[in-house]
Amino acid sequence: MDRLSDLDRRFLERALALAERARGHTHPNPIVGAVVVKDGRVVGEGHHPRAGAPHAEVFALEAAGEAARGATVYVSLEPCNHTGRTPPCSLALIRAGVARVVVAARDPNPEAGGGIERLRAAGVEVVLAGWDERVRQQNLAFFTAVRRRRPFVRFKAGATLDGRLADAEGRSRWITSEASRRVAHAFRQEAAALVVGAGTAIADDPRLTTRDPDFRPFPEMREPPPLRDPLPVVMDTEARTPPDARLVARGAWVLVGEGAPERRIAALREAGARVAVLPREEGRVSVAAALDLLYRSGLTSLLLETGPRLAGAFFRAGAVDRVSLFLAPLFLGEGRGLLEGCAPALDEAPRFRLLSSERLGEDLWLELAPREGEGSACLPD
Repeated sequence: MDRLSDLDRRFLERALALAERARGHTHPNPIVGAVVVKDGRVVGEGHHPRAGAPHAEVFALEAAGEAARGATVYVSLEPCNHTGRTPPCSLALIRAGVARVVVAARDPNPEAGGGIERLRAAGVEVVLAGWDERVRQQNLAFFTAVRRRRPFVRFKAGATLDGRLADAEGRSRWITSEASRRVAHAFRQEAAALVVGAGTAIADDPRLTTRDPDFRPFPEMREPPPLRDPLPVVMDTEARTPPDARLVARGAWVLVGEGAPERRIAALREAGARVAVLPREEGRVSVAAALDLLYRSGLTSLLLETGPRLAGAFFRAGAVDRVSLFLAPLFLGEGRGLLEGCAPALDEAPRFRLLSSERLGEDLWLELAPREGEGSACLPD
């Protein structure tokens, strides 16, 4: 790790803030920001807006023009060194004639890494800031997907203090406050896809869109990004999702089990759903098979808004990387619990560590991650 000046820190902070302008829009790529500085003055800046578009460095260099020659570039993630849908950013920086590049953290993707070495070989001074943990937290889904070869999974739930998702008649609107729901919608914005079970799709006919989010979970953000809706995914072993469901109209993935009725599968496909037939595990669609399919489809982050049985299956598979739990100050005593079938005994229960807690009006918002060695969170190597 190289020492940074106060100016270096200031402009690197700006690069991280610029990256947030595209939160939720760059899957399967990370969010990245870049700033070009000449004689202590910003002459260009940019961010990666979406997959397939030019990267942050390219936008920043274009904004700087000839002023980029001899300048310092600050970038929130190592410039890429491979040719994919866009040329290597390391080569763009060399061709622009920059003198110095300050990098917040290395890229964990071995296919894209190596930009630092290429720049140094071309005579460009490279400063590695060592902000690895901050950048990892900013791009938690990307880092997890690269290292685990499956999507990052966040389980979100609103519950009573005794862990009930709904009352005995199945009513859940509204257990938590509007403030909690707004933060939860920020997690919808962040996720590539939102996963529900067939029961939710049938009973609620939800839209699963992003509405009026509160972005406080993302401290680097200086201005809200454009809103986007996550892709709906229905885990539906028997293909019970109605073809006229609003999720189907949005082109949802419907993941059904082997042996599901062919006529239902055909009706869903005809209505516009993307249907995949997957192996069963313990009588329902295999979580591992679902994660593999979605990862290979470019969906690097999932938000679970599921009932207790499906949520329990993800926990049992060790596939939950974060828990965002919103607790309202009321008790029910009866009704649907948070999880079912997660662990048969106390000594087999997955244990989580508390990352943060915050009051949202009268509610309590908890962020948790699996303890190291007991879950599948992307922990530092």
